[in-house]
Amino acid sequence: MSAFPCSDDVLPQSEAVIPLPEVADKLGLVVTRVHQMLRDHQLLALRRDGVAGVPERFFDDTGAIVKSLPGLITVMKDAKYTDQEILEWIFTDDESLPGKPVDALHGPLAREVLRRAAAEPF
Repeated sequence: MSAFPCSDDVLPQSEAVIPLPEVADKLGLVVTRVHQMLRDHQLLALRRDGVAGVPERFFDDTGAIVKSLPGLITVMKDAKYTDQEILEWIFTDDESLPGKPVDALHGPLAREVLRRAAAEPF
């Protein structure tokens, strides 16, 4: 089985990142299933201080993955964006939303984020 994809850390240090074993615990899965989710582009990981992890804001208040995230990743992967470019776009301020796309994924603007990603994120 191949290694899971893991981007360089392109996020501000203020963005919390959850190590993969903790992601597995949060989701009630074994860590190898989280690795498969990364290979299937349901989640994105980055390496911070040598440790692979997932941004905390990819989860909702119940501990589940934000509903629109896998679809957003798929749309952007289909448009040939790298994991690093996707992370950069999701965490970049956009005054017209307002805020960052990752913030909008948690509310009523999630569809707008998907629409923009499909149109042309950069």
